Amino acid sequence: MLTKIFPFLGWFKGYNMASFRADAISGLTVALVLIPQSMAYAQLAGLPAYYGLYASFLPPLIAALFGSSRQLATGPVAVVSLMTAACLEPLATAGSEGYIAFAILLALMVGLFQFLLGVLRLGLVVNFLSHPVVNGFTNAAAIIIASSQLSKMFGVYVDKAEHHYETIMRVVESAIQYTHWPTLGMGALAFAIMIILKRMNPKIPNVLVAVVITTALSWGIGFNHDAGISLNAIQSEEIRQTVTEFNTAIQGIEAYAMERTKLATNMEHAKQTRDVIGQLDVEHDMNVVNIEIARLKNQAHILRTELREVLFDGVETAQGLVFFPRGKAPEGMVTDGRTWRVKVGNRTLDTGNLKMMGGGAVVGTVPSGIPAISMPSLDLKVMLHLLPFAAIISLLGFMEAISIAKAMAAKTGQRLDPNQELIGQGLANMLGACGKSYPASGSFSRSAVNLQAGAVTGLSSVFTSLAVVIALLFFTPLLYHLPQAVLAAVIMMAVIGLINASGFIHAWKAQWYDGAISILSFVCTLAFAPHLDKGIMVGVALSLSVFLYKSMRPRVASLSRSDDKSLRDATAHGLRECEHIALVRFDGPLFFANASFLEDQITDRMMNMDKLKHIIIVANGINDMDASGEEALSLIVDRVRSNSLDISLCGVNEAVMEVLKRTHLLEKIGEDHVYPTMETAICATHEMAHRDGTEESCPLTTVCRLA
Repeated sequence: MLTKIFPFLGWFKGYNMASFRADAISGLTVALVLIPQSMAYAQLAGLPAYYGLYASFLPPLIAALFGSSRQLATGPVAVVSLMTAACLEPLATAGSEGYIAFAILLALMVGLFQFLLGVLRLGLVVNFLSHPVVNGFTNAAAIIIASSQLSKMFGVYVDKAEHHYETIMRVVESAIQYTHWPTLGMGALAFAIMIILKRMNPKIPNVLVAVVITTALSWGIGFNHDAGISLNAIQSEEIRQTVTEFNTAIQGIEAYAMERTKLATNMEHAKQTRDVIGQLDVEHDMNVVNIEIARLKNQAHILRTELREVLFDGVETAQGLVFFPRGKAPEGMVTDGRTWRVKVGNRTLDTGNLKMMGGGAVVGTVPSGIPAISMPSLDLKVMLHLLPFAAIISLLGFMEAISIAKAMAAKTGQRLDPNQELIGQGLANMLGACGKSYPASGSFSRSAVNLQAGAVTGLSSVFTSLAVVIALLFFTPLLYHLPQAVLAAVIMMAVIGLINASGFIHAWKAQWYDGAISILSFVCTLAFAPHLDKGIMVGVALSLSVFLYKSMRPRVASLSRSDDKSLRDATAHGLRECEHIALVRFDGPLFFANASFLEDQITDRMMNMDKLKHIIIVANGINDMDASGEEALSLIVDRVRSNSLDISLCGVNEAVMEVLKRTHLLEKIGEDHVYPTMETAICATHEMAHRDGTEESCPLTTVCRLA
């Protein structure tokens, strides 16, 4: 009982110093990969980079202690990070305090959902995400994740569009207009280091080496070069006016947002007092406010784009740096040789301390120390909005984790409990949320590193968490000069492994409709991005539709004797059917959704086979029967016998036989008309059915092919 509640107690059975040493080495090795990866994934989720570290010190520890897999490495992962950004961006501005609070709340909800599924032993619910759907979604997500990093690689800034492909088009247009070459060079260098080291020796932590080298280089060459100036330092009245107009638009949006909040309160009051006229007035005012916000957002987008496209030359004067639009500095003035740009976000620009970028973007200040442990603030309205996303992330994250765990268990021979793994992942996310973590899951790449490094138990993940805590306490200042382009390269390198084109071919070979579902899930996920949940919903709906269609129209085969003397589908093998006996095999449970289909199939054979005398229903494939199925079978017996034909059953299993006995249908059919096997049924009915017949050779006793 104790081992079930505390699975980690089982680690120490036969544990020795050699195992401890192996766990320590593997845990530290995973930490060397996790620290830079987690920071990159946090930014993919729309959070400050250091929140990746917050998601890397409690979740790995808790998941290892309470999960069933001893080598699974939990923490921030690419797909879950992308899903987090997709569901939170409509609620708040990425990176804002509200956005961070929602991300932490989402982690709590994901954890609670997973924990309840595990406790209630409902791990099988993950089967609603079929393999073709997950394959299509994962391939699309890998492309979306990789392409979302292009702006950081080129050193350009664009507003996100309604659809992801439109955003990428904006990035390409901006990159054509101006690319920050040192930024692209940093990203390319990181790529080169990771690829070369991976080919030379996979055991070398190539991600860490790339981060260390590029961070040192960034510090050495002054890669990041920002300056804070007053608006008057920009020597262009037109640009100063654009900044003023942009600030006015942002302030207008904020004012209307506050007005919308007040109107929402008024609407609640009007509904409670059943003031219909008041509701209509508030609804009208709300529509006006929404239109004004949309207008101002569009205006802000246009002005922000204009400001981002302006390139400046910096000139050092006695009063400090002044900036002229590129190529417009007066003759005789010597520029500093840098290309400067205004840093514009979604907030008003501080005209007294306007930020100018003269270099590449870096991670910047990372707070030292571990975050305070506290319960996330709960907001029922926000939670209701996040609920469907939390469910999808829970299932998707768990499917990723359990797939990795199963693959490793096959190599180690370890017994895996999916429900216990759900409990472990759920507790990891719930307790992680108390430590300011966003949703986490099992990582394929880090789990592979953990296994290759020789991890024996989940104690390796404990060492990983300790290493992250040490990094948070003592080494965060070293991360200041880490280029954003390098984090982008880390993400792009990591998701290359998620692209699996052969998965589409494999699914198509298994069943053409599985291949079609996989392809449609892939296309819809790409088309609907950043609304990734829609791609999954389409895939799940298609999978369920195919399942329902197959359940409503199961395979019904007419059997004849084949070359190997067995009875097989006559249509599939080109065999002639017996004229007097219809041997009909029904493949599937007989229930309300397909009962009428069996009736139609039997009726078709009665109408199309003029010399038919006996129908044998092969029930080997009927593993269950409900009241509708029993009623349909009773009607079939009546109809067949009322047409002067006879009917029998063979291969009836115990569950179906019990239904026949309880409903007295067995008495109607006749116990002498229910046979244990097909061969017995043929032997018993063959002579009577072929009496006075003209058939020279019966396909049920002799191999007879179609001419």
